Amino acid sequence: MSKIAEAFNNKKAFIPFVTCGDPDLETTKKILSELQKNGADLIELGIPFSDPTAEGPVIQGANIRALKNGITTDDIFKMVEEVRGEITVPMVFMTYANVIFSYGMDRFFEKCQKIGMDGVILPDVPFEEKEEFDEVAAKYGIDFISMVAPTSDDRIATIAAQAKGFIYIVSSLGVTGTRSTISTNVKELVEKIRKVTDVPCAVGFGISTPEQASRMAEISDGAIVGSAIVRIIAENGKDAPSHVGEFVKNMKSAYKAS
Repeated sequence: MSKIAEAFNNKKAFIPFVTCGDPDLETTKKILSELQKNGADLIELGIPFSDPTAEGPVIQGANIRALKNGITTDDIFKMVEEVRGEITVPMVFMTYANVIFSYGMDRFFEKCQKIGMDGVILPDVPFEEKEEFDEVAAKYGIDFISMVAPTSDDRIATIAAQAKGFIYIVSSLGVTGTRSTISTNVKELVEKIRKVTDVPCAVGFGISTPEQASRMAEISDGAIVGSAIVRIIAENGKDAPSHVGEFVKNMKSAYKAS
């Protein structure tokens, strides 16, 4: 069983997202520790990029702050290497194709393998163009995570059949960000996916309350929460770790209560 699959083994996975280097890498390390301590089953780490097209204003702001701090991909690799002994849950990078191209594809995935990363999510790489990334990632044992959106329709079965690690279900059209309601028929998307694969699927984009997380985990295999956590970090800066820990604890409790 892959390490990512273990995150979903006999449980609903809670998957938090943070942008590395916001407000600084030392704080990011402390946040990762709080995430794991309070029940994260898998962690998404954002590598900041100057044009994060899938992100709403909250995560865009985090990208800008991290880049202003001069955070580089190498700094993030070093940070992950430093915490990997303590952080035992699976971790995946979320970033953009350009970040990997400019770093060098083989070099990037080889480094991911060396520091103990488990997967990568590239929201700007459509399914039809994933092969060149997927091949190199697979060579180094890194899962290329597929995304399924409400508009994927007739492509869902094809995407799901080739999926590795887990499938990221985009709950809403548009960019990331908290939403008061999630109107997409996520249940229908999950049913289509489950007809063709056993690869677990988790729902992201717009989940900000324990009730939403619990509901999405109920109908899928887990929930992904990003903007709500990144907002707590923006509001609290270096004091954010304990606040993030408390938020995650509440989210995870909602799972158990449902």
